[in-house]
Amino acid sequence: MKQKKDIWLIVVNVFAASKKAGELWRRAESMLKYKGISYECRYTGDSGNACRIAQDASREGYRKFVAVGGDGTVHDVLNGIMAFVDSPEHTVRLEDFYLSVLPMGSGNDWVKSLGIPKDVKGIVELMADGSFGKQDVVKVSILDEAGDTKSVSYMANVGGVGIDADVCRIVNVNKKMGMKGKILYVKALIQCLMNRVPVVARVVCDGVEVFNGKYFSIAFGVGQYSGGGMRQTAGAVMDDGYLDMTLIPELGALKIAKEAPKLFTGSFTKIKELIVCRSKSIVVIPEGGHPHVEVDGEVIGTAPVCLEIMGPQINVLKL
Repeated sequence: MKQKKDIWLIVVNVFAASKKAGELWRRAESMLKYKGISYECRYTGDSGNACRIAQDASREGYRKFVAVGGDGTVHDVLNGIMAFVDSPEHTVRLEDFYLSVLPMGSGNDWVKSLGIPKDVKGIVELMADGSFGKQDVVKVSILDEAGDTKSVSYMANVGGVGIDADVCRIVNVNKKMGMKGKILYVKALIQCLMNRVPVVARVVCDGVEVFNGKYFSIAFGVGQYSGGGMRQTAGAVMDDGYLDMTLIPELGALKIAKEAPKLFTGSFTKIKELIVCRSKSIVVIPEGGHPHVEVDGEVIGTAPVCLEIMGPQINVLKL
């Protein structure tokens, strides 16, 4: 009998893809059986949220996880794993864990950042072939005014402060109303740009202040894609041990309208007015107001916030 560490724990988010992920998963299940991949399955609707499922399964001895859903499901499964790994009562290594995905959400940006196929057949074949590599994980700490940690989350792909987070809030509300598709991100971005209000913040990268002034949005990433295909951190590398940042300072409306299409072409970070940085840690300290912070498309709190590349890496599906 196989040990649990050799069995894939499938976490199915039945609410993903406008509640169609459960149906799509049943189609994928036959492919896993055909390839002889050993697995067990748990559903978010029956067993609690994906984060809790992953944490409990890690405690039971599972080390291989598949998130069935979108980027939010990947985020939750990763955070469940990290909740177990970071627990002081256990001595386990992040390097012992494997994370894959059957992309059935609205954005599926993590898959794009990894450069792996979006179709279920291609992913199952990679799993069967043992095609895995390392990926960085980012610790994201929401701070209080004194700089002490209020809450912690972990990032697999891209996050942001300001307009970036506001776009995610709008998109997530629309998803709950049954809307779907990449156009949700574009419409939300246009809405946020039209109603933009620059705010002031200090940004510190590896202990050096790189910005102090008015900004519209700040994006951070170990991956390149977010928001249904936008490339705010187009130079990011998933396993290089660094966190990429792109900060959009206060710009005129015409300038924003002219440059916005570059978000989808990979040339956005070449705009001269932007602040582009690559570092191990980033701290955003707002001056007046508390802008929202999003991680992997999920709003987790408000700034000030500290992001740090963790030393250990997790195993993820790669070509």
